[in-house]
This record gives sequence, C-alpha cells and structure tokens, in this order.
Amino acid sequence: MKILVAVDESENSLRAVQYVGSLLRRNPDVTLTLFHVLKPMPRELLEHGGSENPAAEAQLGRQLRADQESWLRAEQESECSVLRTAWETLMNHGFDANQVTMRFGHEDDIAGNILEEARLGGHDTIVVGRHGAARIKRMFGGGVTDQLLRQAKGFAIWVVE
Repeated sequence: MKILVAVDESENSLRAVQYVGSLLRRNPDVTLTLFHVLKPMPRELLEHGGSENPAAEAQLGRQLRADQESWLRAEQESECSVLRTAWETLMNHGFDANQVTMRFGHEDDIAGNILEEARLGGHDTIVVGRHGAARIKRMFGGGVTDQLLRQAKGFAIWVVE
C-alpha cells in the first residue's frame, strides 16, 4: 500500500501524520510519501522577455531555467523543516525510515499538485489534515479538501481533523 501524506506547518497536518504513524507503524507493506507544496514560483521566473536573435533567445532560456532551479532549491531548503518535522514524527511513532520518502511540489493549484504526485507515484491513498492558519487554510481548508474529494477518482482520501 502506497500512501501520500500532504503536509504543511499546521497542527492538523501534524495530527494527520501522527494518526498515520500510530495506525500503520508496524505494517511492513506500507510505504509513505510525505509531500509538501511550496508557494508558487514568482511570475518573473515563469517566462523571459524573448528575443528575435536565436542565440540571445537560447541564452535567455538557459538563464531562466537556471534561475528557476535556483529558486526551487532555495524554497526547498527554507521549507525543509516542514517535511523534517513530519518525518521525525513518524520515526517517533516507530515507523521504519526505509518506508518513508519526502517530496516537494510547487504549483498554484495545490489540490492538482497533490493529485498529480499521487498519480505519478502510484499511491493508493491520500491523507490530508483539514483546516489550518492563513496560507494553510488555502491548502487544506474547504477549497483544497473539497477539490480532492471531487477529483480524486481511484484514491482513498483520509481527512484528519
């Protein structure tokens, strides 16, 4: 069984991780992916101004890709504590470290990003915490949770409150 646990810095997200950890810690057939969606990439990194000159256009494209990769690395480093906290919580509940992987997403459509990761990773179940604070409400509040419930055909959805 492959489970995707979408995490953020909210209490309910941590509660979801604790629930999964206590419920499944002794099951060797379970693998977990802890998944955190980063804030969207800034608009100025989505495209360059372009050029009529093919060589300049190629250079602009290379620079844009390098800038995007740099931004992504910096965001992952700054948000790594979210995944690290979730991972430590699972370890404290007795989960085997070999059963847990950590991944990031970075799209505007948070629910869509979660669903894409679940599909690409071959997950059976998606676990989310409901409600949080400020930005987190946007991630796991009614909007994202409702979207997941509507669009997650073929997945079991666990909403932990």
